[in-house]
Amino acid sequence: MKNTALSHKHIELGAKMVPFAGYNMPVQYEGVNAEHETVRNAVGVFDVSHMGEFILRGSNALALIQKFASNDASVLVDGKAQYTCMPNGKGGIVDDLIIYRVNANEFFIVVNASNIDKDWNWISSLNDLDVEMENVSDSYSLLAIQGPKAAEAMQSLTDINLSEMVYYTFTKGTFAGIENIMVSATGYTGSGGFEIYVKNEDVEHVWNEVFKAGADFGIKPIGLAARDTLRLEMGFCLYGNDIDDTTSPLEAGLGWITKFTKEFTDSEFLKKQKEEGVTRKLVAFEMIERGIPRHDYPIIDASGNVIGKVTSGTMSPSMKIGIGLGYVTKEHSALESEIFIEIREKGVKAKVTKLPFYKK
Repeated sequence: MKNTALSHKHIELGAKMVPFAGYNMPVQYEGVNAEHETVRNAVGVFDVSHMGEFILRGSNALALIQKFASNDASVLVDGKAQYTCMPNGKGGIVDDLIIYRVNANEFFIVVNASNIDKDWNWISSLNDLDVEMENVSDSYSLLAIQGPKAAEAMQSLTDINLSEMVYYTFTKGTFAGIENIMVSATGYTGSGGFEIYVKNEDVEHVWNEVFKAGADFGIKPIGLAARDTLRLEMGFCLYGNDIDDTTSPLEAGLGWITKFTKEFTDSEFLKKQKEEGVTRKLVAFEMIERGIPRHDYPIIDASGNVIGKVTSGTMSPSMKIGIGLGYVTKEHSALESEIFIEIREKGVKAKVTKLPFYKK
């Protein structure tokens, strides 16, 4: 099992550590609900250094991205980021990822920790364009500083005007005294904030400075368990749960990142699927009766017939009710449809609802 450059800090801080995607990661410090509230109301810091980073360079870098990505990266300008996914040639998804355009000939790509090798091999297999590829996953750390007070709390560490940064943009500058750090106005929580890409050798210094700067703003370290409840309240997909090699982007409600303005892997298949309509859909639901939905619980109709399964579920810390995502047959996917989650062999009533669950 790998450690991040900060694993020893989490252990010192008393975090509960768990294996995650081959890494020794902090799942929680003081408790999921308290950490969740910190990010929703103030500012929290996640060590997400297990994520993978690739750099693509060369005059054909964009052309390669256009082949493997469902979204249209030609609209990107320098300093802009884009969420996308990679179809797998069989109607499913290799991974979801973020593409950052550094300049016309250089793109920085961030992928899920559990898929680093798989993604590298997939992109490499499509690279017949002489694009220079570099896997820098083992040399970069990543801190996600999230919450409504993130910009104010971190401003003393940088001359970048954080409050003026627009969602899904990034810039490079001095941060915590370290030059050429990439600061990105992205995150996985729905509460605003930044992601800081920093070399492993500098990350402990940056971590310490971040906590000093944020002391007056109630800053706290946050574990992966709260990251999951935060992203689920926003309805953000988690690879391996809500999307995988068997789910199409259209079934998963990711039509908005599937652009038919260009050709890409599976574009013909997906175009046909869009025209004909999907037979199942990923829906958001909230519990009407008491119960906590969990991954893989069956979803049933009023007669007890299985119509799908839960992909992500939790007790929402913000709303104090059970919420979840799951695939159901198309006829049960309309808003306000009544469905039942099978919990301990009993159908517990829920309804299909709109995302996000959490409204600021």
